[in-house]
Amino acid sequence: MTDVAPAAPAPGRIVLLTVSHRVAPGLLSWPAWQTLRAADRVLCADSGHPLLPYLREAGVTVEHGTPPPTAQDLVDACAGGRTVVVIPSSGETGDGTLTDGLSRLAGSGRVRMPDLELLPGSYDLPGARLLDLVQVMDRIRLECPWSSIQTHQGLAKYGIEEAYELVEAIEDGDTDALREELGDVLLQVVFHARIAQDGLEEGEGETDGEEGREPFSIDDVAATIVEKLIHRHPHVFGDETAETPEDVKAHWLRTKAVEKQRDSVTDGVPLGQPGLALASKLAGRVRTAGLEVALPSGEGIGYELLAMAVRAEEAGIDPETALRAAARAYRDAIRTAERAGTAPAG
Repeated sequence: MTDVAPAAPAPGRIVLLTVSHRVAPGLLSWPAWQTLRAADRVLCADSGHPLLPYLREAGVTVEHGTPPPTAQDLVDACAGGRTVVVIPSSGETGDGTLTDGLSRLAGSGRVRMPDLELLPGSYDLPGARLLDLVQVMDRIRLECPWSSIQTHQGLAKYGIEEAYELVEAIEDGDTDALREELGDVLLQVVFHARIAQDGLEEGEGETDGEEGREPFSIDDVAATIVEKLIHRHPHVFGDETAETPEDVKAHWLRTKAVEKQRDSVTDGVPLGQPGLALASKLAGRVRTAGLEVALPSGEGIGYELLAMAVRAEEAGIDPETALRAAARAYRDAIRTAERAGTAPAG
């Protein structure tokens, strides 16, 4: 009678469970919970991992606080068809050392390897990296000697600079620069919100004994614009309809007029913006309101520019953009002349 060799034990399964630190601990996918509950062993070297309290509450036993297992340790632990789940340390998305070790074992050809599975336990939703920005800004505000003393007034000039650099990236059609400049503008928003969260700056908003404004956070900023967008888009979030861009603009202007309750069409027009943009904005307000307002009479280049800006707005042309385009063409002409030696440098 021929002896039959015993069957080799099943190699088992190693599951590397990845979780996002941007998602609240304990909010795991259903496959992750099923795998954790059914596993023979759950390992986590990080005894302070934020997921551990939730796993204990769910009745999942986790071996933690010990040195990370080696690749050979895991292969041995899976012998006999067992499943071992490994939870990377907090903030990590995976254990490169461990996976490298498993790859070397598999490549040796001397070890019967268990199945290796990468199981995402939680996912980043769109916009999740904004949470990283908020956290980084919080730390910088607390620990950076320069950032910790900044005020809204002190940062105002940087907001203007970043806005202009954004416009330049758009005009250049440079997508890499556009992405970077959008980030710089976003930083200004988060920075100002963080300053506001610290509380009212000394003397800010206080006149003749008037109480200052309440502090607010980036969440309040986001909530305000979300509420405004929903309210001003009844054709998207409500029962109204809009078939054309003109319909949308009409909805927007009607809603804005009710919200602001302005005494004049000029209310809310920032006088600090560039002159051509200011003139165009005022002309647009007049035209939208259906008013007949004669241009002020006067001599000089200012009045001529005002008349040109009004005509441009009536023609649907942004005079500021048009002048910038002409100025860029003028710059190119200057550079051409310099290269040709027909214009002195400096």
